[in-house]
Amino acid sequence: MTDDADITAWALAAGRGDRDAAARFIGATQHPVRRFLAALISPAEADDLAQETYLRAMRSLPSFAARSSALTWLLGIARRVAVDHVRAASARLRTVPMSDFYDIPDASRSGFDRQVVLERLIAALPADRREAFVATQVLGLSYAEAAEVCGCPVGTIRSRVARAREDLVAAMNTQPLRRRRTPGDAAGSTTRP
Repeated sequence: MTDDADITAWALAAGRGDRDAAARFIGATQHPVRRFLAALISPAEADDLAQETYLRAMRSLPSFAARSSALTWLLGIARRVAVDHVRAASARLRTVPMSDFYDIPDASRSGFDRQVVLERLIAALPADRREAFVATQVLGLSYAEAAEVCGCPVGTIRSRVARAREDLVAAMNTQPLRRRRTPGDAAGSTTRP
């Protein structure tokens, strides 16, 4: 991974009009920004939200003063993009997707199913806890950087991460019974993942 100092230097140079530095800045930060937005909103909308994040960031780069690392600054913009997206979505009509009962991922099966279960559990966390957890545990930001991104004190980030961990452990321990079809059993059997 690229050093924060390099990313910040590229952001400053991009703010002065250096196109090569802008390309390096975007290339170095694209993955963490997309990952952050995928965890906050959804993987399906992460690309569009990342694009909006970079549009806002590019307009603001000339005034970027490097009071924090460029990645921290950029994730703060991504967070505001996510908040704006949620506000706009809440004003629209919603539909509820219905999935087939047998299509529920099973945490005891493949690595892919475990990943899907984990992503769903993280998505089910309250927004403030999810934001702090993803910033620190998935993206690897320090608690201080996450506090800056989320706009709250470091102690609040620590508390939110601890509560998110507790919520995830509790959710894993109380997953509902799943019905699985087994050969010769038309009705399926009830098992725990």
